[in-house]
Amino acid sequence: MVVKEIRRVLNFIFSIEFLRMGVFWTLSLLISHLRLLNWCLCARNSFSYSRQPVASKSTAKRPICIITGATSGLGAAAAHALAKEGFLVVLVGRSGHLLTKTMSEIKKLNEDAQLEAFEVDLSSFSSIMKFKDSIQQWLLDMNLHSSIQLLINNAGILATSYRETADGLDEMMMANYMGAFCLTKVLLPLLMQSPCPSRIVNVSSFTHRNGKDIIFQVNKEFISGNYFANLKQYPFAWIYGYSKLCMVLFSYELQRRINIMDKASQLTVNVADPGAVKTNIMREVPFCLSLLAVSVLKLLGLLQYPENGISSILDAALAPPGTSGMYFFGGKGRMLKSSPMSYDGKLAGRLWRKSCDLFLELKLAYDKKTANLAYQLQLS
Repeated sequence: MVVKEIRRVLNFIFSIEFLRMGVFWTLSLLISHLRLLNWCLCARNSFSYSRQPVASKSTAKRPICIITGATSGLGAAAAHALAKEGFLVVLVGRSGHLLTKTMSEIKKLNEDAQLEAFEVDLSSFSSIMKFKDSIQQWLLDMNLHSSIQLLINNAGILATSYRETADGLDEMMMANYMGAFCLTKVLLPLLMQSPCPSRIVNVSSFTHRNGKDIIFQVNKEFISGNYFANLKQYPFAWIYGYSKLCMVLFSYELQRRINIMDKASQLTVNVADPGAVKTNIMREVPFCLSLLAVSVLKLLGLLQYPENGISSILDAALAPPGTSGMYFFGGKGRMLKSSPMSYDGKLAGRLWRKSCDLFLELKLAYDKKTANLAYQLQLS
């Protein structure tokens, strides 16, 4: 057992993925913080957004916020903070047990917190579609306006091996990007018909700056992750950065399309980069190496705990109405420019079209499966 673990650690150390994580990711994080420092020193560029208070904190009229990946880490911390801000927070996560535990912990800290939870697996298209139906029914049952005011796409994983979902997609690509894309697509009507300004916050990462070779790889095989199924070594660090770049491109393109579709729309889209945060996302990395990473980041003063790491998420969520297409990093309402490639409109448009094609394929397969199940029930 010990020999096997040592071999696993050595294989990990001598892989290109370890180089990407240990060197390129760290450099990207350092660059982000150096740019933030430069932003602070240059007074003419040091514009920031202050957080806006929630319009109504009365129980009957609280705005509704949906947070994915809300069972731990950043998601749980954001749920607690936004409940304090006056939102009715809908927690979304894969584990019913952890959702109950998280809600209980938030209630202990804030008795007035208004919470609801739904068990959803964002790597499963059918789970996303069932959630859409469930949230609409819940709004109806609660006699609430058929709308939501804030969607935070926070869920994400770092998988070190290829795992195929029931839909035939790579689990990490689905959980980190396509799941958020699909969820946003199906919830867009609820966001668009909000009687007050609504917002989408997509949580990305400084690792998106490493996706420089994406320009030739915006196609179905890469977006679905099917390309990685037969590779000898699963390039998990590259895929993680790729998925986070997709999130930024998607965010900017979504805002452009909302503006074209309805110039009077009050729906805005922002990106939040929490930086390096101590969560359980590294759980599949050998423990000694994840411990080393935490120690190095602490030594460099770059590691945050979730309670502080959510600053950029809260900034992106609570920025004044009309604030859109911004990349929040570093807290205190501060913003940075994301990678140059993330502003490539042609690339973003191509990603949008390919993602829509994949969404349609998944939707058709889901509708067919649902229709077959309904037919079988009629026969029984």
